[in-house]
Amino acid sequence: MKRILPFLIAVLLWNCNDGDLQIETIDFDDISIQTCETTVTTATTVFFKINGDEALILDLQSGTLNNEATTDTIVSAIPGQSSLLYRIFSESVTKSYFCDEIPPSEPTVVEEIEAVSGEVLITTIQSAVDSTLYEHTIELRDISLLNAQGERITDTSINEFGVVTTQE
Repeated sequence: MKRILPFLIAVLLWNCNDGDLQIETIDFDDISIQTCETTVTTATTVFFKINGDEALILDLQSGTLNNEATTDTIVSAIPGQSSLLYRIFSESVTKSYFCDEIPPSEPTVVEEIEAVSGEVLITTIQSAVDSTLYEHTIELRDISLLNAQGERITDTSINEFGVVTTQE
C-alpha cells in the first residue's frame, strides 16, 4: 500500500489540467475615446477605443448625453439599456474598420466578448470656458464579460471610458 499511494498521487498530479484558462486583463484607460462622427452630439451613441488588435465598443442608451449640467450621475445598465463589446482582431484595427460605409474584410474578428453585467455612469458639467460646451465623463462600473467558453472575465481595468464634449 505504501508503494501504491505515491504512485496514485503522482498520477493525479500529472493528469491535472487547468483547462487552458487564460486570465486576461483588459486595460483601455489610457486609450483615447473615438466615434465615427466628426462632432459629438447628444444623439451620438456609439463610442469605441482601439488598442492595436483589440477594441472596446460602447453603445450608449439613447438620450444619456444631454446638454445640461447634472447634479446626479446618469446610470445606464449593461446589458439592457447600453451594451459593451470587447473584440480581438486578427491584426491591428483602425477607425475606418468601424466608420467606413462598407467595412473592410480585413482584419477579421477573432473573438467577440459581450459584457453581461455592469453599468455606464455619466456625469455632465458645463464648460467653465464656453457656456455652450458640455463635458460628459463616461465611466464603467462592475463590468463582467463572458466569453464563448463560458469563462467570466472580471479582472478588467476599464473604469474610465473617457470624456466627450458636446455643444448646444
